[in-house]
Amino acid sequence: MKIGLIDVDGHNFPNLSIMKLSTWHKQNGDQVEWYNPLTGWYDIPDRVYMSKVFSFSPDYPHPVNAKEIIRGGTGYYYPDGGAELPDEIGHIYPDYSLYPQYTNDTAYGFLTRGCPRGCGFCIVGGKEGRTSRKVADLSEFWRGQKNIVLLDPNITACREWQGLFQQLIDSKAWVDFSQGLDIRVMTDDKVEMLKHMKIKQVHFAWDNYSDRDKIIPQFRAFKEITGWDKRKMGVYVLTNYNSTHEEDLERIYTLRDMGYWPYVMVYDKNKLSRGHITRKLQRWCNMRAVFETTPRFEDYTG
Repeated sequence: MKIGLIDVDGHNFPNLSIMKLSTWHKQNGDQVEWYNPLTGWYDIPDRVYMSKVFSFSPDYPHPVNAKEIIRGGTGYYYPDGGAELPDEIGHIYPDYSLYPQYTNDTAYGFLTRGCPRGCGFCIVGGKEGRTSRKVADLSEFWRGQKNIVLLDPNITACREWQGLFQQLIDSKAWVDFSQGLDIRVMTDDKVEMLKHMKIKQVHFAWDNYSDRDKIIPQFRAFKEITGWDKRKMGVYVLTNYNSTHEEDLERIYTLRDMGYWPYVMVYDKNKLSRGHITRKLQRWCNMRAVFETTPRFEDYTG
């Protein structure tokens, strides 16, 4: 078979589903390549996979000519994500050759799925379940690469966290917890195991201002135990969702004072006007050079 692939979101981050489908088809002797709309009208693929992760991504702008077209991902089937990949594909080693610009000595994947939180702004609980559960060992997507980027929604809430952390320690690879560790369930034991990893970066989240009294002591304790520099510890700050501008700014200042890098995430950003103060807040906070040289948002004129 001739297989065409379309990463509808663009090629700015590896699409794991596309990578796994590519591996499976190649192992079955099929020809796999990125779909080309300029040649597809005469060199017709037997099947084209179109994967769309984000609902806000525009759809593929070109006509797709194929004997069969299969669309998948949360971007097409919001919020449940549609049909999952069959196990024989979902647990196959990804085809990293599709994204050489992002996967040079870097592995990407999930060790766990699901989250117990059920936050109203997040689809993970409804899509993957309200329990953080182990879905893979590290060897499923890592074969000695120097860097590991984890996409888990809440690995620290998984009952099997200890064994998974040990696998990361044993890998001796640089680990990036890209999607956020849950500071609310962080314990001394978990912090000690994190200290034994080669941590490239950890991310946390302070989504709700109302969590202030219970979340700040956790952040302070983590910083005290690890002694890590702020460049290693980022915190996502959700805005435009159940918080005022003053509460957003207070979270940013508080995190900075505790030795963390705040990073503003704007909920439903496309619904805000270009001149909205939350967009300005995001620019000021997320451009690190500006954030460092202009300590007060009130003084930022950009």
